[in-house]
Amino acid sequence: MYDFDVLVLGSGPGGQKAAIAAAKLDRRVAVIEKRNMIGGVCINTGTIPSKTLREAVMYLTGLNQREMYGQSYRVKEDITVGDLAARTTHVIGREIEVIRSQLARNRVRLLQGTGVFVDPHTIAVEDEQGRESHITAEKIIIAAGTRPARPDSVDFDDVTIIDSDGILNLDKVPGSMVVVGAGVIGIEYASMFAALGTKVTVVERRERMLDFCDLEIIEALKYHLRDLSVSFRFRESVAAVERHGRAAVAVLASGKRIAADTVMYSAGRQGAADLIGLDKAGLSYDARGRISVDANFRTEVPHIYAVGDIIGFPALASTSMEQGRLAAHHACDEPVRGMQELQPIGIYTIPEISFVGRTEDDLTDNNIPFEVGISRYRELARGQIIGDSYGMLKLIVSPGDRKILGVHVFGTGATELVHIGQTVMGCGGTVDYLVDAVFNYPTLAESYKVAALDAMNKMRSVSRLSA
Repeated sequence: MYDFDVLVLGSGPGGQKAAIAAAKLDRRVAVIEKRNMIGGVCINTGTIPSKTLREAVMYLTGLNQREMYGQSYRVKEDITVGDLAARTTHVIGREIEVIRSQLARNRVRLLQGTGVFVDPHTIAVEDEQGRESHITAEKIIIAAGTRPARPDSVDFDDVTIIDSDGILNLDKVPGSMVVVGAGVIGIEYASMFAALGTKVTVVERRERMLDFCDLEIIEALKYHLRDLSVSFRFRESVAAVERHGRAAVAVLASGKRIAADTVMYSAGRQGAADLIGLDKAGLSYDARGRISVDANFRTEVPHIYAVGDIIGFPALASTSMEQGRLAAHHACDEPVRGMQELQPIGIYTIPEISFVGRTEDDLTDNNIPFEVGISRYRELARGQIIGDSYGMLKLIVSPGDRKILGVHVFGTGATELVHIGQTVMGCGGTVDYLVDAVFNYPTLAESYKVAALDAMNKMRSVSRLSA
């Protein structure tokens, strides 16, 4: 009756994993994606390019080695966009090869073109030559992703005034930059360009940046970024941007004027729901182009699912992958456990931030008692070896049952280290496990034992005095 059992619109992390999961369940599966966007935004303009760019910046600037070899140490003196792009292009190419191979190996058909709904079970696919074909499917999974939101009041020229996608197309490393928006993407790029020597000013209308993170961790990041000559303008908004040849002036609502070679807007993301003809499928979307789904990622049309950035928070590649897998299993009537509550957050600033669980502010607001244990990299042998004197790991522990309520890491390897705490928390472990565990020496992982002992000693002092 249908061409395919499951048809996936988009090949990003969510769509790719959904397609492969359905194929593993012996369904006939196809993925629709534009020829130049295999792997979606994640591979081509988002996660992978930005994290590869960060790696190139860290290596070429020698930033991590300056503790040992002095503040003037650099691997390459004059770093060009070409130097940065070479590594990024290489990684993107290899990742696209991996995705193509995985789809082919699992007998997932790749339909190259732009997909738009014709009716609830049919999608029209238009290829690069303008030829159109209609594809039908019993179940459809939307993983169409997002694009950078562009305020109507801003005259983007993709040279001087850009969005986060435009970063990858710069023809030179700017001498100065204004970053509008202190969200995850804005702060990640601000830290990268500051490390390259760009004079960065961050403008944010809220009172603080990354307000979902632990305040102490954010203060440490802010201190480090200021050390890289980043300026912050909180409680400010950009009213207009004046272009002057190959430079611009950002005019703030307060009247301040900031000159810069480049102005980058990081004003969130806009879902692609308005581009795929959802009305023909009987679906609607909100002002930010996002689709509503239930706990099984099913839309208001029962046979159509949606996963990834297009359904909104948390809009992470990691969670999108799991959403895709779960949606595919539900669409194929295969029993599966739901999404776990414990979801790690990784922010690839310089230095990294990562956390899982609850923050001090959250617990205090809810009148939940807790104790804190801290470990600082400078007190670890591994921290001295790698030259990281600023990193730290924080454990938040419940004094009653000694369960770990939150893990917050700042510094080298934060996005890797956090998973140890996530695993202990997910298995219902207590701080006692970390106190008794033996970690390899010298490692950054032993920061868990140091922080656990710190929390344990504080709880023991309180117990002794209370008794």
